[in-house]
Amino acid sequence: MTKLNIGFIGLGNMGGPMAANLVKAGHTVTVFDLNQSVVSELTSQGAKAGVDAAQCATNADVLISMLPAGKHVKSLYLGNNDNNGLIEVLSKNTLVIDCSTIDAESARVVGNALDEQGIRFVDAPVSGGVAGATAGTLTFIVGGEQTAFEKANTVLADMGKNIFHAGDIGAGQVAKICNNMLLSILMAGTSEAIQMGINNGLDPKVLSDIMTASSGRNWTLELYNPCPDVMETAPASNNYKPGFMVDLMAKDLGLAMEAAQQSNSSTPMGSMAKNLYTMLQHQGAGSDDFSAIFKLFSK
Repeated sequence: MTKLNIGFIGLGNMGGPMAANLVKAGHTVTVFDLNQSVVSELTSQGAKAGVDAAQCATNADVLISMLPAGKHVKSLYLGNNDNNGLIEVLSKNTLVIDCSTIDAESARVVGNALDEQGIRFVDAPVSGGVAGATAGTLTFIVGGEQTAFEKANTVLADMGKNIFHAGDIGAGQVAKICNNMLLSILMAGTSEAIQMGINNGLDPKVLSDIMTASSGRNWTLELYNPCPDVMETAPASNNYKPGFMVDLMAKDLGLAMEAAQQSNSSTPMGSMAKNLYTMLQHQGAGSDDFSAIFKLFSK
């Protein structure tokens, strides 16, 4: 595979391991984050440190960003009162891949603005958590035109296992929040059912095995059981150490509710899940794994 000059901005719990996998794949990776300790960690693995975001973007074949929210993505690329944005320094030969999970409208605003300057853009939010980022087995859900997707695919394959083209710019974000809304509903329902079984004298491991082999079977039962000591590898059996934090699930559910309102979609179960995760945040569990919703149902 052709080795590329890749800029990577945003080295949090997900971005750091993703950038590390690009280094392992043999690419020249220039990284930037406001947290210098994570930059140092990446440089110790073979990355180059950018003095700022603009240096990461200059002369990059591919620029990847992994940021907390839409306002950060818009500020990075389009600028604000304090900076001009990377749109001023990006080459027309650079492909921009934003892997942040943000609202679809922000992705479209950034993508369309870059497109007007002849710069290709895709939104490519991820699924798979920190473990998937570290192992290079993430799922990428991509929005953008076909040729941009095809180029992005070759880079994303060094960080993930499953890569889907959801549609035009913004479609990746919509698909991601649909998936996470469903996941939150499944996790809440699974927790509710297991706890009801416990309250009626059942062994949660036996009940989980029964439901996994029956019509209640779902991903949370098979791979991510929310009841402690049922599944050794699940965060529930490690004091709900994430994983995928409650705060992040609540954020994604907020995005889902915004999208539902904009499209006049009926999401009563998604709304309930959002309320439950907000309640969990208020109980101080925001940094726990999202499977900690089980604690809301336990006696």
